[in-house]
Amino acid sequence: MRRVVVFILSVIGFAACGLALGLFFLFRGGARHQPSAIEASAARQLRRLAIPSSARQAKNPVAASNEVLAEGREHFADHCALCHANDGSGDTDMGRNSYPPAPDMRQDTTQSLSDGELWFVIHNGIPLSGMPAWGEDDPNEVESWELVHFIRHLPQVDEDEIAEMERMNPKSPEDKEEEEEGRKFLGGQAPPHAH
Repeated sequence: MRRVVVFILSVIGFAACGLALGLFFLFRGGARHQPSAIEASAARQLRRLAIPSSARQAKNPVAASNEVLAEGREHFADHCALCHANDGSGDTDMGRNSYPPAPDMRQDTTQSLSDGELWFVIHNGIPLSGMPAWGEDDPNEVESWELVHFIRHLPQVDEDEIAEMERMNPKSPEDKEEEEEGRKFLGGQAPPHAH
């Protein structure tokens, strides 16, 4: 009987500590502060634990080539750069203001992941972060494997690639209108507000 009481009190104590820590992190300033070293380490460990060993061991079935890299670059520019930036730095409004902030994918914390781990993160997201799940649960789906090749290439991405990606980035209606006005102006038409 005494063991049961000690067990129940231990469970209640751990739950109370967990609740207190959760409330501390929740109410200490929202998403505007940088995660502490302890939070960042815990997040990396949770990510590692969430990825099954079968995903860690998965090999990229898509062979690397210039064409595959171009497809991955286009996909990244259109779908990922809003948070991760064209160069993978995470230095965008969305990336900086996420909690935790979008990682610099050129660094070892991302580059040290296996191809299968990268694919798993793309497809399943990362709980309690800004990384959503994007893919169908089909390990042979080509686009995400091409994206893995491009993520591997991020540390070497050059200015020409960045300029190409900027043309592929999604545009807001205001951006499209401004581009159209620029084209009309260069074509000799006066902008509508210059009467």
